[in-house]
Amino acid sequence: MMNHLDAALLARGQFAFTMAVHILFPAFSIGIASFLAVLEGLWLLRGDDAYKSAFDYWKKIFAVVFGMGVVSGLVMSYQFGTNWSVFSDKAGPVIGPLMGYEVMSAFFLEAGFLGVMLFGEQKVGRALHFFATVMVAAGTLFSAFWILAVNSWMQTPAGFGINAQGQYIPLDWMAVIFNPSFPYRLVHMVLAAYLTTAFAVGGVGAFHLLSDNTNRVARLMFSMALWMAAIVAPLQILAGDAHGINTLEHQPAKIAAMEGDFTTKPHTPLILFGIPDMKAQTTHDKIEIPYLGALILTHSLNGSITGLKHWPRNEQPDSTVVFFSFRLMVALGFAMAGFGLWGLYLRWRGRLYDNVALRWAALALAPAGFIAVLAGWITTEVGRQPYTIYGLLRTDQSISPIAAPAVAASLLMFVVIYFSVFGAGVFYLLRLMNRTPGSDETDFEDHGPSRAAGITPVAGLASSHRVAPFA
Repeated sequence: MMNHLDAALLARGQFAFTMAVHILFPAFSIGIASFLAVLEGLWLLRGDDAYKSAFDYWKKIFAVVFGMGVVSGLVMSYQFGTNWSVFSDKAGPVIGPLMGYEVMSAFFLEAGFLGVMLFGEQKVGRALHFFATVMVAAGTLFSAFWILAVNSWMQTPAGFGINAQGQYIPLDWMAVIFNPSFPYRLVHMVLAAYLTTAFAVGGVGAFHLLSDNTNRVARLMFSMALWMAAIVAPLQILAGDAHGINTLEHQPAKIAAMEGDFTTKPHTPLILFGIPDMKAQTTHDKIEIPYLGALILTHSLNGSITGLKHWPRNEQPDSTVVFFSFRLMVALGFAMAGFGLWGLYLRWRGRLYDNVALRWAALALAPAGFIAVLAGWITTEVGRQPYTIYGLLRTDQSISPIAAPAVAASLLMFVVIYFSVFGAGVFYLLRLMNRTPGSDETDFEDHGPSRAAGITPVAGLASSHRVAPFA
């Protein structure tokens, strides 16, 4: 029994590690794909080669990110069979078709048009090339749709029955896909991907503006990123609030763990900081704001949140983890919203490109979206424990009959290979981002009328997919 528990813990660690690496790439590629579609559309609409230069710059980065996302995602599929065969057997009739739809609709769409987007501009013409870019962007969103449908069903299962073999079988596909938490998770994740990309783009633009404030393409990146931060960050806060209310309804134990509330209190306060203690079933050294927890989660000063002690200890998620991961995500969300408002104020004052502190702040916040995505994923998945399918199938009942040493060996292998392969990939991405925007003449092929009309190239203006069940 002890060996089985050790194997389950190691298998969870293995999936958590591979998923933590993988999730960063789809989150980035979803945002870059849409950004590329907007850049090319604006170039065709306005005829300004600055947009085309930015498109060519980020197109190369997207190609690398997309490839790394595909490779890192393939590994996780094998783990369903090697480490989580009981889960795969029981949930396969539901999650198998959904993941198959993701491959047939989303991945085929992305892969089918990716080559045209990357290499086909001179062969297919502007209109068809733009269509290919839009299809790649649509494919990334379809991928998010199906993967979030799978993950959301595991969080809030609906539309299913149980057959004689104990398998969960679909009875109503619409109820399976559009389960109670799906709309909230989809919106929250897509907005997170857009924010992640916005701050990465803004950080790259700021980096180059620190050395050359006249670089027009870097200015374009910086400006567009700040518009996105100003618009999307407040929307993400609203989406997060709606998602929290939905979670309180369907996964109240997760909310209790996130808030560090072990006892049910009227007029629930908001615990800004504390140290949850699962063994003592209390949160030490609390700093509280009276009534605010009730107001945020129930939209009423008289509301209350069921304390974690309401559930048996073997059904409680680990508050020690989700308490801090949730606060990290929220803190970064408000920091990004504040940065967007700061940018709006400086834009209104006509000083957007003159404030050096804003550029340094953009550079410091460049990884904020990635960190927030990881923190949010940890909150979601650890908060679901001890279940793989919430309320139905426990994690320790989902594991394959596999020995702990075998899982440990494969986990060690993954760590070594991932740090080697993906470490090299990230290093190459940073080198691509280190290129001065608009300085690569290969980005300025003959694009037709604008070049023929004698418009100066921008270079001359510049002086120099997958589900996470077992975290």
